[in-house]
Amino acid sequence: MDIKLLCDSLCDIPDEIASKEYIEIIPLTVIFEDGEFKEGIDINKQEFYDRVKKTREIPKTSQATYVEFKEAFDRALSEGKKIICITGSSRSSGTYQSAMLAKSDTEGDIEIIDTLELSLGSGQFVIKACELIDEGLEYEKILEELENIRESVHLLFVPSTLEYLKKSGRVRGVTAMLGNLLNIKPIFYMKDGDIKLLEKVRGAKKVPSKMVDILTKLNDGIFEDKIVTIGCGDNYEDVKGLEEEVRKRINARKVMFTRGGVCICSHTGPDIIAISSSK
Repeated sequence: MDIKLLCDSLCDIPDEIASKEYIEIIPLTVIFEDGEFKEGIDINKQEFYDRVKKTREIPKTSQATYVEFKEAFDRALSEGKKIICITGSSRSSGTYQSAMLAKSDTEGDIEIIDTLELSLGSGQFVIKACELIDEGLEYEKILEELENIRESVHLLFVPSTLEYLKKSGRVRGVTAMLGNLLNIKPIFYMKDGDIKLLEKVRGAKKVPSKMVDILTKLNDGIFEDKIVTIGCGDNYEDVKGLEEEVRKRINARKVMFTRGGVCICSHTGPDIIAISSSK
């Protein structure tokens, strides 16, 4: 294997993808009042969910650093690898810029891919890269195929509360207030680096069906050539309805599951359901 795949922890990926021998995850940092913790190293997902729910603290996050990327690049190149590095959106985090700076100071084959997505959306690029690597495609062909899926990537998500998005500046205060007061569940859509309010649903029970309605429309009803990823945070019971809707209504070539990462859920809250798709 002459390819090393790197991604940052803004890319939420299934465990079976994260465990592949050729992949390395560069962690972002979550910042609480009593200290800083590297995602996946100093704190795992469940520890984060438990802590946030117990303390009700809304943490901050810090991008992956130049040094972390530089060291990872140097290790891989010293082993004779060509590097594909996939990052969360440059419009939401400085992590992509850290990777680009490290690349500029490093000699070797390194391609940095700004997904302009987050969470399950960015994860679609990682899942696709793993498929292509496992198929034995050449480095340049993998890069070409990853660029080709960009327009097919769609991400929808619904947090249980809007307080986290409000504090992080991702939604306006009036949207958060209405959602919390009226039991309105906003369905958000991420595209080209921007988070947009796509639909408002009254009551949580209607959310899974509406999410699948929207995803079906975005894909023109065609899923046979798509990968669908379903995700949640600490609220697995809430995502069961979405899993059931997907099972009944979506005939995807592959359906995968993951849980929201530490830094993603720092901005959305620990309880969230999400779904993404791509070729």
